[in-house]
Amino acid sequence: MTKKFCISGYYGFDNFGDETILNVLVENIKAGVGQSQITIFSSNPLKTEKLYDVKSVYSFDLLSVIKELLRCNYLISGGGSLLQDVTSKKSLVYYLAVIAIALFFRKKVIIFAQGIGPINNKILANITKIILKKAKYITVRDNKSLNLLNEWGIKANICDDPVWNIKINKKEKANKIGIQLRNFNSLTSEFIDKLAFCINEFYRDKEIIIFSFQNKIDLEICNQLKKHLQIINPSINVKVVENISNEKIIDDISELDSLIAMRYHACLIGIKAKIKVLPINYDIKVENLAKDFNLLNLDLNCTLEHMKEIFSDFKNLSRAYNIEKIERLNFNFTELLENL
Repeated sequence: MTKKFCISGYYGFDNFGDETILNVLVENIKAGVGQSQITIFSSNPLKTEKLYDVKSVYSFDLLSVIKELLRCNYLISGGGSLLQDVTSKKSLVYYLAVIAIALFFRKKVIIFAQGIGPINNKILANITKIILKKAKYITVRDNKSLNLLNEWGIKANICDDPVWNIKINKKEKANKIGIQLRNFNSLTSEFIDKLAFCINEFYRDKEIIIFSFQNKIDLEICNQLKKHLQIINPSINVKVVENISNEKIIDDISELDSLIAMRYHACLIGIKAKIKVLPINYDIKVENLAKDFNLLNLDLNCTLEHMKEIFSDFKNLSRAYNIEKIERLNFNFTELLENL
C-alpha cells in the first residue's frame, strides 16, 4: 500500500539549513518506506518539486493544503524552530493550524527535529500544548525544548540534527578561507570593520570566499564585507558566492582550509567536513555547538584586540576534532520510520 506524506515547514525560502534537513528527510522516506507519495508545502512549489522530485503545493494556498491533508496518511511538521512566537506569531499560528487540520482529519502527526519555544503568548502556548499532546511521535533538537514538553506532560525524544546524516565527499584542502555571514540586528558595521581587518591581517595570502546562503538575508552583509576588505587591501583575492545549490555549498565548504561562519548549519557542515571552524556567536544554538566541540568563537561585541588574539590562536590550531564524536552524531531515522 502506498503511504502518503505531507511535509510542513519553512521550505521554499532558500534557507540552507531547512532545505538540507528537508533533503535528508525526503531521501530517508523514499529509501525506507517503500511505496510512498510525498507532498511538500512550500513558498516556491515549482522549485521544490524540481529539487526533490516530489509534489508540492503553495504553503499559503489553504484550499490546496487542506486537500492534500485529506489525502495523506501522515503529516510531518519540521524540522527547524517552527513552534515559537519570537520570530512571528503569524508563523506559529500557521504551523499550528496545519497540524490542527491534520488532526481534525484523523491523520497521524509527526513532529520532526523541531525546536519548541519560546512561546511568550500564554494563549498560543496553551493551544500548542493541547495540539502537541495529540501528535503520534515527537523529536526535538535541544534539551530546552525537551524540558518544556516534559513540563507540559508530553513525551518527546531528543535527537541530533538531521544534517549530521549528510554524506560529505573527502576533498583535498585548498588554499581558501570561507566566510559566511547573515544579517542580524546586533551585527554592526564596526564588527564588519574589525572582521575585515583581521581577515586581511591573517589571511591576505589566501583566496577569500564569502558565502551568501540566503540572498534576502545574507547578500547585503556579504557584499559589505567584500567592500571593506577591498578598501583595506585593493589586491586581496576575495569573491562573494551566491545562488549556488546546497550540494555545491557543501562541496565548496569541504575543500576549504578554514571557515568563519555565523549560521549554525554552516558551522555544522564545516565540522562534519573536518575543517577548522570559527563560529561567530550570534545565537544560543551556535554558542552551544561551539561548546560541544570546544571551538574558539567570536562574540559580536568583542574588541579588535580580542578578535586579533582569537584569529591568531585559530590560525595556529590543528584540526583536533573528536572524530569519533562526529561519526556518532546522526538522526535516528530507523526509529522515525518505525513510527510511520
